[in-house]
Order: sequence, then structure tokens, then C-alpha cells
Amino acid sequence: MSLATVRTRRLTLAVATVTVLALGATACGGTTKNDTDKKSGSAVTGKADANAETKKGLKIAFLPKQVNNPYFTIADTAGKKAVEELGSTYQEVGTSSGTDTSGQVSYVNTLTQQQVNAIAVSAQDPGALCTALKQAMKNGVSVVTYDSDTKTDCRQVFVSQASAEDLGRTQVQEMAKQIGGKGEIAILSAAQTATNQNTWIDFMKEELKKPEYKDIKLVKVAYGDDDAQKSFQQTQGLLQEYPDLKGIISPTTVGIKAAAQYLSGSKYKGKVKLTGLGTPNDMRAYVKNGTVDAFELWDPNKLGELAARTAVALQSGQITGAEGQTFKAGGMGTYTIGKDGVVSLGKPTVFDAKNIDQYKF
Repeated sequence: MSLATVRTRRLTLAVATVTVLALGATACGGTTKNDTDKKSGSAVTGKADANAETKKGLKIAFLPKQVNNPYFTIADTAGKKAVEELGSTYQEVGTSSGTDTSGQVSYVNTLTQQQVNAIAVSAQDPGALCTALKQAMKNGVSVVTYDSDTKTDCRQVFVSQASAEDLGRTQVQEMAKQIGGKGEIAILSAAQTATNQNTWIDFMKEELKKPEYKDIKLVKVAYGDDDAQKSFQQTQGLLQEYPDLKGIISPTTVGIKAAAQYLSGSKYKGKVKLTGLGTPNDMRAYVKNGTVDAFELWDPNKLGELAARTAVALQSGQITGAEGQTFKAGGMGTYTIGKDGVVSLGKPTVFDAKNIDQYKF
């Protein structure tokens, strides 16, 4: 997990939805200029005032992809702390399933009816929430996506946990190192419609096209739907279907933990390599018992905080979501809004036996 420092992040993206999450702003938030937001379909068409006072007493709602998921619990708890520090009110709502898109739509509609000021949402599907979110924006609700994006015209800012390209390519690089650059590998993803997962997997496939990976073969992408039991079963199924499998990449905290649980109690422990995105607390035991060599992630605490600060900055008129605007996210430092309203938290951190005890989340 990358622990972002207090320095300016300048985000330049070649692809619109290639990054993952951003937030931030206080009364001192700065914009390079009073840019007009020209994003098609966006509800925000006004100008940003970098010196606008931070509004207090706002109602900020977090709608994670899945409530009671340890990853989102960490992120949203940090969001709550930031919202309350800024003098506003926080609430979290959501479904217990990571694939209940109709449930997410229902929550957006309810929050709009309740006249909340801003919604920070991790979308289960890039398009399913669009009608509801566009209606929310028409009603004056600021919309921030974090962790998993919608289509660009269905929100104002996407807070990206890291560059999607960095995340996708580095997971392949780590796996290649662990298996010695040769062998069959599989990917254990979350939901088949998850925007962030699919973007990362696209970059994994692009990375695998490089000559140095000519001896590595991606045999299957499996989906555990961010359900621990299903992910556990999918891991078992992959190993039965591909007896020569050398490694599994799981770019989801639920999936990598479930895969590690299966591997640690099987004959494949230490033989089939596992990497991907996980939290240190979830993966510590598996690193220490030799099931997992290394994995990576960003800091979900900082992701949730940045999403909260971004939502308040939007409602305060300090930013609109236009490319090039900059703002201060409290002690996190200064962030710049990139192409298509994307802000990147920073690069991921690799965790292994040498450093994992330094992190407690």
C-alpha cells in the first residue's frame, strides 16, 4: 500500500479510466486558474474558486462496493474521520454483496431523495449507476467515485488508488519474478463487471505481450465476485483444471486472501506462487508461513480520506472536476486533477517478509 507523502502529485494520463481515486480540499485549497468544466454530460459547468471557504454542515454519504468488506471498512472509516474534521456529517450505506448493482442504484436514489450534499461511490458496474448518478448531480449532489469508476460523464471526479497501468503491469512483473519468467499463470478477479479489475487485467495482458514474458502463458481469468467462499472454490478449481499452474494473480483483497487460505492448507503451498492486491493485516500470516512471497497495495486509509476531501471541495466550489485544477487535501498535500476528472493517490507499495510488520491495516 503506498503511503502518499505531502508533496504535489501531477497526474498525466493517456487513457481516461486508467487510474483509480482522488480527493481532497480545505479552505486553503488552490487551483491553478478558475477553469470552466467542459466535461460532456457533467452536472458541473460552473467555475472553481480556489479561495472559496470550505462549507461546513454538509451531508456526505459513502457508498462502497460492498459494506463489511475489510478493505472498504478501512477506507470508509478514514473518510468518516476526514468528513468530521471538515465539520460535516458522514454516513455509510451499501449492499452486503459485491455484485448487487440494483441495490447500489436504489441507494443512490434514496440518498438523492434524502438531499445529501455529496456521494462517494465505488461502482460495481461502470454503467449501471449512471442514470441515478446523473439525476443526483442534476439535483445538486456532488458525485465522487473511488476505487472503482463509472463512465466519466456519470461523476465529477474519480479518486484513483494508483495508476491503473502501474497496478496492472507491476503485478505481472512481480509474478514473473516469483516464477522465474516461465510457466502457466491464472488471474482470480472479483466481479466480471468490476471497472477497476477489468482495467488492471487489460494492462496485465498488455504487459504479458512483451518479449520478456514469452515463456509465461495466461491460461484463465476466473471470477470470485469478491466472495470469500467462491474465491476459495475458484482457486481450488484453477489448480484442478491446470495441474501445471505456476502462479495466480488476484487483484482483489478478498480474492488474494481466499486464495492464500486455500494454498496454505494444500500441497501447492510454496509451489504455486500467489501475488496481487491485499492488505498487510490479511496477508501477514501467509507471508510469514511461506505461502506468499510478496504482494502490493495502496493505502486504503488515504484513499478514503482523499475521497472525502474531494467531495467537500466539490461542494465548496473549490474545484469542479476540470483537468488542471489543483487543491490541497489537508496533510496529504496538493493534488492535481488529470484527464477526465481523475486524481491519482500514488504508486503502490510491495509488501514482503522484510517490511510487512511496518504496516498495520
